[in-house]
Amino acid sequence: MMAKGIFITGTDTGVGKTVVAGGLACALKREGLDVGVMKPVQTGCIETAKGLIAPDANFLINITGVKDSVDLVAPYRFKEPLAPSVAAEIEDREIDIEKIITSYNLLTKIHDLVIVEGAGGILVPVWKDLLFIDIIKKLSVPVIIVARIGLGTINHTLLTARYALEHGIKIIGIIFNNTNSKEDGIAERANPDIIKRLCNIPILGILPFIDNLNTEEVKSGNLCDIFSEKIDIKYIKSFLTA
Repeated sequence: MMAKGIFITGTDTGVGKTVVAGGLACALKREGLDVGVMKPVQTGCIETAKGLIAPDANFLINITGVKDSVDLVAPYRFKEPLAPSVAAEIEDREIDIEKIITSYNLLTKIHDLVIVEGAGGILVPVWKDLLFIDIIKKLSVPVIIVARIGLGTINHTLLTARYALEHGIKIIGIIFNNTNSKEDGIAERANPDIIKRLCNIPILGILPFIDNLNTEEVKSGNLCDIFSEKIDIKYIKSFLTA
């Protein structure tokens, strides 16, 4: 029986989780799966006359072409670009994990697979003592870790992986994302092999620096092509059915 979800976490904020979530969704759709997306908590939303716009959630909805409402995909949306617990407190609101679980369960009934994107890393506080790792446990989903490829990533990636494993979370693998067009030195070439040797977790692939990414490019298949070429999609699919 295939797992119903994948959780995309990162070693830090700004490592490219949204791009990875969207790219994986596109590539897995090419493999014949009906893929849904979810961003349980979106901070840094844009305030408009029609309400808050959730950039990451909208990006994921657009590239997958799902018909699910933004309220289902991103049940909690906040204006301030802060940790969810802080953003919620500023707006005098609470975050209820049961609402997140309910939304996820509804999405799993609609789609074969749901890709869930977190915020920051696994220890980011969602609400009071509730951390993203607690949501991962509640959803009972394996994770993919998104990491920068440059200097400093060894420590960040190993800490994330080991903490997840110590808490019984299954890790599908690690995706390295080149977030800087100038990163192409010794560290970038050596880091993936060092990390694989030290934590024995599969390296799913290394993404090149992607410039001028926009939704129209994604719709034309560019991002899907990159993921199909650079990421081991077949391994991910086999992990889900193992």
